[in-house]
Amino acid sequence: MAIQWFPGHMAKARREVTEKLKLIDVVIELVDARVPMSSRNPMVDEITAGKPRLIVLNKSDMADPRVTEQWIKSLKRDGVDVVAVDAKHSKGLGQIHEGALRLMKEKHDRMIAKGRRPSAIRALIIGIPNVGKSTLINRLAGRNIAITGDKPGVTKRQQWIKMKTGEMELLDTPGILWPKFDDQRVGYRLAATGAIKDDILHLDDIALFAVRELKTRYPEQLRERYRLEELPGDAVEVLEAIGKKRGFVTGGYVDFARTSEMLLHELRTEKIGRLTLETVEEWENE
Repeated sequence: MAIQWFPGHMAKARREVTEKLKLIDVVIELVDARVPMSSRNPMVDEITAGKPRLIVLNKSDMADPRVTEQWIKSLKRDGVDVVAVDAKHSKGLGQIHEGALRLMKEKHDRMIAKGRRPSAIRALIIGIPNVGKSTLINRLAGRNIAITGDKPGVTKRQQWIKMKTGEMELLDTPGILWPKFDDQRVGYRLAATGAIKDDILHLDDIALFAVRELKTRYPEQLRERYRLEELPGDAVEVLEAIGKKRGFVTGGYVDFARTSEMLLHELRTEKIGRLTLETVEEWENE
């Protein structure tokens, strides 16, 4: 199954970002710590035209902390300014303003040397759908001003939002995917973690992909969550065993649709545990 999702509001958002870019000091690119590279939109480099950028690994509370640390070290070695946060629980958010100040230091130093007081930093918040942009903005603003939801595509328009401290102004944008995934593994990872609307997907395909990933990366977490004495060799057999354990059986047959929906929900809500679906080494090889 080829996975694509690029509705009209995403193309419009891309155009609007380009139009607003002259007003932007810093780009804050939000990515999902569970899929740090798959959730980076390759169009951002082109869209943001070399503006100073801070990479924020959000949902770090749901990701494998050991792998997240490896990603941070790797990105920093490549000269990327990167921080890991948990916007939902307001953890690590101070690092975002600190990072923006680092990126603006030279400009602010020049302004101070000329006797001018640096103005509030104007930051663009950009990222793929369902990565937590609106939640992050609400936490930074200190009020619920951006619409949030656990499904992709909630934000439909841009809006300027002031941080509660007044030190930054944030431009919220709709989540933007790109028109074509050159590597379908990227599409499957994004689908498994909830960045693509379920109603355009074959959930049983995504669930089987998730089972294969979990069986390879986190077999004990998978086995313990679904109380399996052992993991069958085939992903279909694993999903069938999970369905039987949960009682999703009708007429003697496992309801794969219901089992698939349940598995993906539990993967996305940390019921299976903290996990990351790609490593530095794998991405370099890919």
